[in-house]
Amino acid sequence: MAHLLHRLGSFSVRHRRLVIISWLIGIVALSAGAIGISKPFSDGFSVPGTESQDAIELIEARTPGADADAASGRVVFAAPEGQSLGSGAGRSAVEQAIGAIGQVPGVAEVSDPYTSEAVSTDGATAYADVDFAIPAGEIATEQTDGVAAAVQPAQDAGLRVEVGGDAAAAPAEAPIGEVLGIVVAALVLTITFGSVIAAGLPLLTAALGVAVGIMGALAATAFTDLDSNTTTLTLMLGLAVGIDYALLVLTRHRAQVRAGMDIGPSIAKAVATAGSAVVFAGTTVVIALVALLVTGIPLLQQMGLATAFTVAVAVAVNLTLVPALMAVMGRRAVRGKVFLETDSAAAAARPTLGARWIGLVVKRRIVAIVIPVVALGALAVPALDMELALPGDAALSPESTQRQAYDLLSEGFGPGFNGPLTVATVLPTGVGGEAAAAEVATQLGRVDGVAAVSPPQLNPEGDLALIQVVPTTGPTDPATTDLVRSIRDAAGGIESATGTEVLVTGQTAVEIDASQKMADALIPYLAVIVGLALLVLLLAFRSVLVPLTALAGFLLTIAATFGAVVSVFQNGHAAGLLGVDQTGPLASILPVVMIGVLFGLAMDYQIFLVSRMREEVRRGATPVDAVRDGFRHGARVVTAAALIMTAVFSGFMIPDDPIIKSVGFAFALGVLIDAFVVRMTLIPALMLLMGRRAWYLPRWLDRALPEVDLDGAAMDAGPSSEQPPREAVLAAAGSATAETSPETGGGSRDQARG
Repeated sequence: MAHLLHRLGSFSVRHRRLVIISWLIGIVALSAGAIGISKPFSDGFSVPGTESQDAIELIEARTPGADADAASGRVVFAAPEGQSLGSGAGRSAVEQAIGAIGQVPGVAEVSDPYTSEAVSTDGATAYADVDFAIPAGEIATEQTDGVAAAVQPAQDAGLRVEVGGDAAAAPAEAPIGEVLGIVVAALVLTITFGSVIAAGLPLLTAALGVAVGIMGALAATAFTDLDSNTTTLTLMLGLAVGIDYALLVLTRHRAQVRAGMDIGPSIAKAVATAGSAVVFAGTTVVIALVALLVTGIPLLQQMGLATAFTVAVAVAVNLTLVPALMAVMGRRAVRGKVFLETDSAAAAARPTLGARWIGLVVKRRIVAIVIPVVALGALAVPALDMELALPGDAALSPESTQRQAYDLLSEGFGPGFNGPLTVATVLPTGVGGEAAAAEVATQLGRVDGVAAVSPPQLNPEGDLALIQVVPTTGPTDPATTDLVRSIRDAAGGIESATGTEVLVTGQTAVEIDASQKMADALIPYLAVIVGLALLVLLLAFRSVLVPLTALAGFLLTIAATFGAVVSVFQNGHAAGLLGVDQTGPLASILPVVMIGVLFGLAMDYQIFLVSRMREEVRRGATPVDAVRDGFRHGARVVTAAALIMTAVFSGFMIPDDPIIKSVGFAFALGVLIDAFVVRMTLIPALMLLMGRRAWYLPRWLDRALPEVDLDGAAMDAGPSSEQPPREAVLAAAGSATAETSPETGGGSRDQARG
């Protein structure tokens, strides 16, 4: 691989203008095409293979005009204290508002609280359901502003009016978080390189890669429905990996030039060596994202594919565009500080913080293993109580109109009115269907946890009835989940007694089924990405134990991150410090996405650090020297990369959206834990403890695996050699590890441990 990438790097240097112009033309053409054919993003949510989704499809098939993706909302009215909406001026104001809402463009139907029994018993609260004739993803300010204008006279009359669901305008938030994250990333890069010009290269190329990814997602909307959150994850991860990969290649080039190499050969070698690490790192991220296909949930599949495409683009950018730009920049790209010290003696004379840290790990390797494992294990404990749901209006800020509408309904009618269940009942053919539907409603009312049951609504053909069941508890309450299961468990008896078929659906049931399906997908998903990544790491490191320790470290990272997220966002510990207004179950989408993204990033750091240790071993270093020198070369790159990623992810904690905030927190904390606790403490200590056994590979597996030359050893052996003789490399490494080096810091004791 190194030879192939070396040729690619050389081509990019020689034909730098062609490469740059080709990328610019491609980006402009893709942008123009994507904008021309793109369609609006869809916020519709489906969970194929679940009872709730089957019921939705049944309702759409048997009820003319029914559209499960159509937008809907709710307007809640509250009378001033001591007054009533049941008559007089209050009722007049409500009826006037209902009539005005019905005239808003896009509104198909508005329920009348006075005919649908939607007025509380004390007359203080009433609500109207608003059904739109357009999909939820296409609701625009014309509709939300229209609803706000329609209810304004009622507010002027002294009523309190709150709007929930799609009828409420989503709060517009400036992209302060994203901008702040990029600013911090730019600051870290400037401090790292000591040069504004050098710092600008990773930011520029990462932005171009993200632009290609987002334009690709826009183009995909012409052929399939994409969720609007897809671009958020694409932006978040695309920026992070794009900056990190460019940082790795540019850092290697700057160190080589400072060591005496010419610009052109240095760029080609940086692409061959650091570029190999980028290819393997990007491959692990892509594997983790594409593996989201196994969840069977369209939302996750779309997000995974779109973001994987963006990561693949980031890899391509760093193998072609980055070297071309470095060639154009010439000496300007290597001005400033170089923190990859190529002279071991010079490094020993002025040890950096990283050098002092790895020296401490060498001396206290057992402590460096025990403390991280115990600490991360303790942090992971709250994850045992993790609850999953799809957050709705109840998870929003208490100041938002959606949340206030939710609270008003809970106070006036009970929490279950915010998440009613819909029971689709397939009726027997012929006479008696209406009586069977009534009997089903009666039996549903006897189930524990049911607050109210509405009269059945039959379709025109009389073969389907819809019965609304109001739980006694709110949509995200575990008791509501138990109620859905109870109804489904009782369905067999109801069907036998009435000759019907009963299916439970509605938004609450869909969310419950989605959460369960995502939870069920966690283990298969982990198995797929761990299995595939194990193969990639075997190829990269030609070792059995190194990939296993890498995966074990990731499991510690993900468990500790889960625990911290549960502690803050579910249990409320230190929630106020992070601006979390509302705690509750975690978004059911979070665990799967968090595993995918953090797994890819964890393997990035593993490859960045350990590939250099392997390079030192192949050059004849002892295990202790290999860990020390590999860490010294890679620690500051990983530190800068981790700080940049943390900055980018932390920026997404600023918006009020609870899902985005929790995702930003999880990613930022996960990166910090994995980079500094696992990859820069635990893994080096384990490598030291394993010694040369870390690089053990059975002979039969060695013969079966192709040699990919991750560290460029084949190029060091000579331009005419594709790769060095495997036996010679192993013999050199083996003989080196058998010697006692005076610089190991541990002498014969270290070798005995190795």
